[in-house]
Amino acid sequence: MGARSKPRVEVRRSERRRRTVSAYRDGDKIVVLVPNNLSGAEERAWVTRMVARIERKELKSAVPRGWSDEDLTERARVLSDEYLGGLAVPESVRWVSNQRSRWGSCTPRDRTIRLSERLQRMPEWVVDYVIVHELAHLIEPQHDEKFWGWVSNYPASDKAKGYLAGWSDAARISRPPSEEIFPAGEDVD
Repeated sequence: MGARSKPRVEVRRSERRRRTVSAYRDGDKIVVLVPNNLSGAEERAWVTRMVARIERKELKSAVPRGWSDEDLTERARVLSDEYLGGLAVPESVRWVSNQRSRWGSCTPRDRTIRLSERLQRMPEWVVDYVIVHELAHLIEPQHDEKFWGWVSNYPASDKAKGYLAGWSDAARISRPPSEEIFPAGEDVD
């Protein structure tokens, strides 16, 4: 499955638009409509925020991955064989709904791995990265140099870390700030 690329963004300034910022998807690009009187910094901030909002909306409407816990456990075994020399064998891997601040967790003592159900709508290579990351904890429990050496065997690890960091930042940025530049309605559609 291919990586989701950064969308093309077109910013349209309007003399008639005074207080609102809106955005919508137009094919492979996102169009952001802003008032003409915004500074460059304000425009960049709003574009980042509105693109994140569109992408979050699209992610929510995507069909979740239908992998069962058994599918996840088998996927983990395949990834362990391919990237960790088969050294990390989990007892179980399962989706959980109670992880809101982390993507996955591992308990080396009982060899169980839990993945946030938020990953179900993300690209397969991102899910694979999180699985490899958690599998590496079965070999090296701490986030030390040896641990990251194991994780780096997964070829898309840097890209996946960036994807997850971007997703987390977008989710953080999109929370309503205490003071908004344009408090009037911000249409997404």
